Amino acid sequence: MRLLFLLFTAAFWLGVAGFWGAALWLPSEPSDAAGGPGVYTLSDVAKHHTAEDCWMAINGVVYDLTGYLPRHPTSPDVIVPWCGKEASDAYNTKNRGRPHSTYASELLEKYRIGVLGSAAAPK
Repeated sequence: MRLLFLLFTAAFWLGVAGFWGAALWLPSEPSDAAGGPGVYTLSDVAKHHTAEDCWMAINGVVYDLTGYLPRHPTSPDVIVPWCGKEASDAYNTKNRGRPHSTYASELLEKYRIGVLGSAAAPK
């Protein structure tokens, strides 16, 4: 019985140490690909203006929508003209005076890479 207790106690503390160790290696917050704080200027966003590399600034937040373009319910041709640009009006009105759904806004968060600032942080 004592051996069983010692084995379970050791297994418990190894598990705790494993979770603690994993937390040290996992990033606590997402950041941009260069490892910076994710603050971009419009000129940074403008460098990503194609369907193969599509960033947009929407309501002060920068999104990398490259992976989403093929999944968009309408043709990617609707989105591509806004790649590399500040696209708040286009997103908020769908270019037709109608806002996107709450679901679309939640989905958009998955593609967030940073915020729009007046000057990018040094990389």
